[in-house]
Amino acid sequence: MNLNVALIAHDGKKPEMVSFIMSNKSFLDEANLFATGTTAKHIAKEGFAVTSLLSGPLGGDAQIATMVATKEIDVVIFFRDPLDKHPHEPDVQMLMRQCDVHNVPLATNPKAAFYLLRGIEYHFKLES
Repeated sequence: MNLNVALIAHDGKKPEMVSFIMSNKSFLDEANLFATGTTAKHIAKEGFAVTSLLSGPLGGDAQIATMVATKEIDVVIFFRDPLDKHPHEPDVQMLMRQCDVHNVPLATNPKAAFYLLRGIEYHFKLES
């Protein structure tokens, strides 16, 4: 499996992202990981190989949206904090729109991300 996965977490959701990646280590170890600035640092600290992109507020969400549009990303896991204001909300909305336009699966919370990964695993088992 050569899957390109984008990982993004708002500041209040970074601990959930770390917990999620550790709980899904066997799956994510086989994927190519891309993450926005600080999220990438947290992921790398846990021993994962990850390509670090710009921080979300500095254009990282837009950078991932571009990668979605150019078919460089297969899955986006974005743990959003819906209860906080984000100055880069237009970039967040653009990223979500690009996922919809280009039919790229997007999970915005740990439960949805869990089921998304299980669905991918099931799909690959059927193909082999």
